[in-house]
Amino acid sequence: MGKIDVLRKKIDKIDSTVLSLLNQRAKFALDIGLEKSKAGKDNFHVPHREQAIFSRLKKINTGPFPDKAILSVFREIFSATLSLEKPLSIAYLGPQSTFSHLAGIKGFGESARYYPQKCIEDVFKTVEKNSANYGIVPVENSIEGTINSTLDMLVQTDLKVTSEILLRVSHHLLSLSKDIKKIKKIYSHPQPVAQCNSWLRENLPGVKIQEVSSTARASQLAARHLTSAAIAGEAASRTYKLNILARGIEDRAHNVTRFLVIGHEISQKSWKDKTSLLFGVKDKPGTLFNVLNHFSRNKINMTRIESRPLKNKKWEYLFFVDIEGYYQDTRVKKAIKEIEKSCLFLKTIGSYPKGREA
Repeated sequence: MGKIDVLRKKIDKIDSTVLSLLNQRAKFALDIGLEKSKAGKDNFHVPHREQAIFSRLKKINTGPFPDKAILSVFREIFSATLSLEKPLSIAYLGPQSTFSHLAGIKGFGESARYYPQKCIEDVFKTVEKNSANYGIVPVENSIEGTINSTLDMLVQTDLKVTSEILLRVSHHLLSLSKDIKKIKKIYSHPQPVAQCNSWLRENLPGVKIQEVSSTARASQLAARHLTSAAIAGEAASRTYKLNILARGIEDRAHNVTRFLVIGHEISQKSWKDKTSLLFGVKDKPGTLFNVLNHFSRNKINMTRIESRPLKNKKWEYLFFVDIEGYYQDTRVKKAIKEIEKSCLFLKTIGSYPKGREA
């Protein structure tokens, strides 16, 4: 027997051990689920617990197995185990193979059940009606900025942000054709079109661009004609059987979209949290400055602020703020209490584990 065969037999033995341990882990997880049911708890998905496991494993990993792969492997272990306890249902901005769908798989794994929705509003409504456990919506892109329809829905809903997912986004030009010179029309969502604008001007000047509801919808339309193409992700090329004519056509390489996971309850405290707030202030000079100054005085880092006009009142605005820390932390709790005195209203949208880099 050669050395390679000997090594393969050792790997086979390890694989058998790993499988046995996975089944042991699954049995313990089922026991935990049973205890939760006895106690009347239905929070089978616990982001803070998953983050703690990821952090612990990354800390003790001595290699050569890469840290990033640990996250991927254990994400699927969590997903498969959860499906034994209670399969999670996830609403997302569809159809299949959109970046929202990919974000869902990154956050919940392949074993969850995914239900595509036609628009962001429908994602919220599906979760509000308890037709899905969670929803996934895009909220901002590192190049194009905020998705306003998500902010508008966060104003209207009582749902909470339970976690966030950061997804590295790479756009490809997809088509039934294998010849880029034959392309006469391109379909895509407005955001990818904007993110690939320079590439399109340089490589396909004069080609008609039609904006549609999603990259997956663009791929569906491109799959109908040899002279059509779509700007979409690699997953869409597999789903709709399209050729990749050009890879990575986004104008800036580090293109990340932030997605929010929405549900009915605020997450428990984790190793590293952030809190999202929504508030309105009186239309007086210095009011906003005074509100934000409470964060500084309490030594709280504000990572994002966004304004949206009130739809029923001209020249009055709502403000969305992300800060570091959990909403029940002493300093954060104190700052929120102080800010509330200066606001017309204030709402904690969510307090949740900080997303890991894409």
